Amino acid sequence: MSETAPSGRGHRRSGGAQQGVARGQDASADGLMAGGVSIDELVLADQPERWSALGFLVSGGVCQLRSVRLRLAGGEDSRTGILGWSLRGLRGDGVELDGLPTTRSQGAPPPPGGPHPNGVLAVDHVVVMTPVLERTVQALESGGMQLRRIREQPTPAGAPRQAFFRLGEEILEVVQEPQAIVERDGGPDRPARLWGLALTVDDLDRAADQMGPHLGDARAAVQPGRRIATLRRSAGLGVPIALMTPAPERA
Repeated sequence: MSETAPSGRGHRRSGGAQQGVARGQDASADGLMAGGVSIDELVLADQPERWSALGFLVSGGVCQLRSVRLRLAGGEDSRTGILGWSLRGLRGDGVELDGLPTTRSQGAPPPPGGPHPNGVLAVDHVVVMTPVLERTVQALESGGMQLRRIREQPTPAGAPRQAFFRLGEEILEVVQEPQAIVERDGGPDRPARLWGLALTVDDLDRAADQMGPHLGDARAAVQPGRRIATLRRSAGLGVPIALMTPAPERA
């Protein structure tokens, strides 16, 4: 991610692959359609107070973005980042998604939550990093997720390829780590990992006014017609977060 992104413990290995959230990729491209697997909950090792201070509504340690719940499970231990997720509609008896910490959810989606005081509306996409794209894609497909496309163009940070899945209303982007990062961090046998989030906001300038110096400068996203800004380290979050304006067709 760019110099404006949050980082800290647990982010070292993202290195040159820090592009998924920051660059505003065209994850919600036309033609992506809802599949049978959807996100129920993402568990983050963040303190609820940190999110409240940034203008998010938090109740009982949960921040709801449309129908996705972010469970803010920050404690006194050293855990950081996205600790796991629960998914509806998974196929098969086991839950093995290339090492991604996953549980099966049988719950119905909650009523959609409204906008937050900072203007954030929903999760736009979840970013997964992997040392071996094909292996992770195969594991996700075995769980019932439908691959929509693979983008072969390299990103500004050097990731050579990305795969896109649709999980309900949200996008899952799986990013191939650059070869230098794969070699630096122990080779291709490492599991995939949940890495970061991009959130849709109705008014990026208003969000910047509310979040102040914690939100980096807005810039054009890779996807035409959208703007993006990333939260800085000063926000105190342990997960890379970007805010994006809605896709033009959703605006």
